[in-house]
Amino acid sequence: MKVLMTGAYGFLGKQIRESVCDLNYRITSVGLEKENKIICDLSKVSPKLSMNYEMVIHVAGKAHVVPKNKEEESEFFHVNLEGTRNLIKGIEQYGRLPQSIVFISTVAVYGLEKGKMITEKQERNAIDPYGLSKLKAEDFLLEWGQKNNVKIGIVRPPLIIGKNAPGNLKSMFEGIKSNRYLNVDHGKVRRSMVLAEDLAAFLPIIAKYGGIYHLTDGQHPSFGEISNLIANHIGKKKIRNLPLSIAKLFAKSGDFAQKLIKKELPFNSKKLKKMTSSLVFDDTKARAIGWNPRSVIANPQLWLD
Repeated sequence: MKVLMTGAYGFLGKQIRESVCDLNYRITSVGLEKENKIICDLSKVSPKLSMNYEMVIHVAGKAHVVPKNKEEESEFFHVNLEGTRNLIKGIEQYGRLPQSIVFISTVAVYGLEKGKMITEKQERNAIDPYGLSKLKAEDFLLEWGQKNNVKIGIVRPPLIIGKNAPGNLKSMFEGIKSNRYLNVDHGKVRRSMVLAEDLAAFLPIIAKYGGIYHLTDGQHPSFGEISNLIANHIGKKKIRNLPLSIAKLFAKSGDFAQKLIKKELPFNSKKLKKMTSSLVFDDTKARAIGWNPRSVIANPQLWLD
């Protein structure tokens, strides 16, 4: 099978390439990195393709950055939305359309900070640039797929766990290594997570069926469980705890300071709410077509260096 893939040399893209290496996939990668077969900035131009592809795996996107100004906010839409449109334009210009497209989206499309067993039917109310740009890219692909009879599979992953993972997991690692990380209220809050290897291995099945899916490990570990596993692995003592009552005082101080300097600080009431609110997603729909993930907590060898 001839497969066109974006984001092939990012964190998740590498996992996907390794996962499908035993399949009869002939991958053509497109992106900015010199390792790609087609060098192209999708946020600005469409790729020039020289063959048709039966499957497209669209991983490339902008994430893990808090925008500081309007220009940085607009960058999410250039990369996540315009990049998707330009990819499709390139496919259309060649002439022959793929059988299926798999798009890596995010649970951020819901705009939620808390919730339990959220299904794919949940209303999408993203207001931040990341979630909103992914939401609009989803809509574009779904409409295009229906119009052109191309099967669209959309994955909305939560926190993706793997070796050298970026984002929140990387920040937790760095905080623990430098003894700056504290669990608030013993880290009781639970979050859905998924192993990168498991997500990658399931993409060919999603391409076959199409549809929108949550992928989680089904265990939804607590911050306390994850942070203490990391601390034990790197030889640090058990993570220190910050009582909720004291955390609230610090958060209110952060709120007050923000008003004075007119700049968001790393710790405030908004951040505290996020750190103390569980956000758990239901992956029943994926399990109905064969999703059988491994536990993040039970398999630390798959994500700890």
